[in-house]
Amino acid sequence: AAIRQVLEKMAATAEKRLYDVLILDEIVFCFSKGLARLDDVRDLIRRRDPAVEIVLTGRDATDELMELADLVTEMRNVKHPLDKGLPARRGIEY
Repeated sequence: AAIRQVLEKMAATAEKRLYDVLILDEIVFCFSKGLARLDDVRDLIRRRDPAVEIVLTGRDATDELMELADLVTEMRNVKHPLDKGLPARRGIEY
């Protein structure tokens, strides 16, 4: 319910063009776990001012979600300090 409320606020924000870019970090994870509804993102996209860019991040995007997108990028780890057991850095990994 909390995620749905935030998506509604984001839709209103995008509609009013309060910002040029909205980044919904890890929202795709929420879809993959059933915590968010695709219909709410459809509403956000439909209501946004055309000048507003919407960025959704996270893994395991569904085919439906990718179909809605104009751009889909898949990132994969090649080499990372965490692989050597180094701790996550504030402002970088979290």
